Amino acid sequence: MKIRKLHPTTETPPMDLLLEADPSITKIESYLRHGSSFIAEIDNHISGIYVLLPTSSDIVEVINISVREADQGKGIGRKLIHHAIEQARAQGYTCLEVGTGNSSIDQIAFYQKCGFRMIAIDHDFFLRNYERPIFENGIQCRDMIRFRYNL
Repeated sequence: MKIRKLHPTTETPPMDLLLEADPSITKIESYLRHGSSFIAEIDNHISGIYVLLPTSSDIVEVINISVREADQGKGIGRKLIHHAIEQARAQGYTCLEVGTGNSSIDQIAFYQKCGFRMIAIDHDFFLRNYERPIFENGIQCRDMIRFRYNL
């Protein structure tokens, strides 16, 4: 597996994969314009993606991360997170952040296993920012749980 930067002028981002992590095409298109995308490839097949978006001079956020369902459970997500940590350090940021929904039980555990610490809850984030209700694991996604990794 290799991880490389997606070249937005010559390559089309895998929208189906990005939509797995964020149901809003409008939001995805916005952060693709302002962020940097990195893809994981196995035998020229895109198996995962993440997008880094600077939020301040010291902080960069993993705004979207997704691994194809068929490729999950192979450590690709962990490798993408470690790559994001390396990218953030190389670019001189002091913190890497990520947010996920209160209903994203597996993701909440995943980020903590990767060394992220919970720092905040943005109450009703998904109710304010998405037109349609989102449900995962039988739970309505209402709040954004924010995590930080100090570099």
